[in-house]
Amino acid sequence: MEISDKVLSSIVYEAGKSKGWLKFIGIITIISGALQALTIFGIVIAWLPIWMGILLLQTGKFADAFANEQDPSKLAEMLQKMRLYFTIQGILMLIGLIAVVLTVLAAIVLMILGISIPFIENIGNM
Repeated sequence: MEISDKVLSSIVYEAGKSKGWLKFIGIITIISGALQALTIFGIVIAWLPIWMGILLLQTGKFADAFANEQDPSKLAEMLQKMRLYFTIQGILMLIGLIAVVLTVLAAIVLMILGISIPFIENIGNM
């Protein structure tokens, strides 16, 4: 399947325009991971945002290379890095949603059983 020149130029344009945001968000994500590493719990999971930031930086690098060279292999590399980033992000979102549902269910069960949690009671007294 051949891509028309108009479509190719549109892809090149969009890749060139997105490289800055990809790199910016990648750097911010790496900084966020580095700051997480400063906490006791954060040091366990800090590698994830750092890795995701690196993936975004690489995506931006390949977007820039594709915009300049119009080499289809650079576009393929860019899309592969983006796919991996969004796969990881999706898995983290699913884990977060499951954690929220389990927390809400646990809170409902504790309320039904009449079990009080001192920390939550203290919040109400503030």
